[in-house]
Amino acid sequence: MLAARIHGHGGNDVLKLDDLPIPQRKPGEVLIRMAAGGLNRVDLYMRNSGAGITHRLPITLGLDGAGVVVEADTGSRFRADDAIVIYPGQPCEQCEFCRKGEEVLCTRGKLFGEQVDGTFAEYVAAPGGSVVHKPEALDFVQAASLSVAWLTAWRMVVTKARLGAGETALIFGIGGSVSLAATQIASALGARAIVTSRDPGKLARMTDFGAAETVLDEGGSSVLDQVMALTNRRGVDVVIENVGKAVWPTAMKALVRGGRLVTCGATTGGDPSADLQRLFIRQLTVFGSTLGNRAELSDLIAFIGDKKLTPHIDRTFALADIAAGLDVLESGKQFGKIGLRIGDPL
Repeated sequence: MLAARIHGHGGNDVLKLDDLPIPQRKPGEVLIRMAAGGLNRVDLYMRNSGAGITHRLPITLGLDGAGVVVEADTGSRFRADDAIVIYPGQPCEQCEFCRKGEEVLCTRGKLFGEQVDGTFAEYVAAPGGSVVHKPEALDFVQAASLSVAWLTAWRMVVTKARLGAGETALIFGIGGSVSLAATQIASALGARAIVTSRDPGKLARMTDFGAAETVLDEGGSSVLDQVMALTNRRGVDVVIENVGKAVWPTAMKALVRGGRLVTCGATTGGDPSADLQRLFIRQLTVFGSTLGNRAELSDLIAFIGDKKLTPHIDRTFALADIAAGLDVLESGKQFGKIGLRIGDPL
């Protein structure tokens, strides 16, 4: 089988399409013929350095994916030819967090494409607990995007922020797949989504994805001024952001008293001003969030089915062209998810 593996750290020169044996399925695992995956920022991070992530080289990239079951244990809830989506984690099932259903916090868990070989391969052997049935209404590339981008957005908007109907959310980083998913989820919940970007072309498309208002980031105080005008100087109930240092002062000042900020990234730096006086005087709440747990993935799948939501795929590359896909992701020019065609699901 073919697998996209990094043999070092740097640029695309460390990425190779290797011919490997099909993995041997262990008891409790499901052998999957992969149909699709999706590129995430962590794939770039692993290629570039992987600093701070325990891993060995070479390693197959990829956290998310969808495919078809080839083989599973007798009595398993999966049968041959079942269409499935892979949950990106492999929790230990024994620690205190796993026992209370918060396996995303597992102290001994592993992630595909980081601590263990990932999903960008023609075949993957995954623990049965890390596999769910694919929504019938989605194609394999769309379904693969649920594993990371949509699951991350769901935990931020629903679990952490508890965004409700009638509330207002400010969402940064429009164009990225997490921010786009967060907008679709917020709108489907009955909330008012205000979205912001430096790219007017991306903003022009956002009403099709549930945005109530768009705000062009022209630098300085432009975003804050526009948000305050749109909310009659009140501010927003929730901020969803994955940018970090560059937007933090605006994000904090845009919140109404008692507001909630949820962050899942720090692409512009991880050391913003804490703004502690504002934090305690206005009784704000700040949440950190990453990925989600398996119950949340099931809830997300039920929600998108009920609301008839569809993940937006910017473009799709073949596995052999993964380097070109990573280049697009690194450029920041994508609008939504960059998909990866891995194999024929039939």
